[in-house]
Amino acid sequence: QLQASGGGLVQAGGSLRLSCVVSGETVRRYDMAWFRQAPGKEREFVAAIRWSGGTIYYADSVKGRFTISRDTTKNTVDLQLNSLKAEDTAVYYCAAGRLITSTIRSRDAYYYWGPGTLVTVSS
Repeated sequence: QLQASGGGLVQAGGSLRLSCVVSGETVRRYDMAWFRQAPGKEREFVAAIRWSGGTIYYADSVKGRFTISRDTTKNTVDLQLNSLKAEDTAVYYCAAGRLITSTIRSRDAYYYWGPGTLVTVSS
C-alpha cells in the first residue's frame, strides 16, 4: 500500500517535499516512481529510483529542480520540489513495480499506485 502526502499551495519559486510511505512491503523490493497529472492532461512521469537504489531518472521538465530519494529505514520515497513553477501544478502520485529499464518512464508498467496529493503553485 502506498500513501503520498506533503502537497499544498505554494508560490512560484517555492519548495515542497512530498513523501510516499510504503506499507506491507519493503521499499527496497520495488522500482519507485512519482507521476503527476495536471487538469485536462494525461498522467506523466516525473522521477523514478530503481529497486537497487543505484539509478535515478528524471523527466526533462523537472531535472535540476526536483530530487527523488529513498529512506529504507522509514520505508519511504520522497520527492523534493524546488523552484516550483505554475506548470508544476498537478496531483502527484507515487507508484511501485518491478520494471525493465525501457519501461521505467511508462505509467502502464507500474502496478501499485497510491492516492495522489495535490500541489498547487500560484504565479
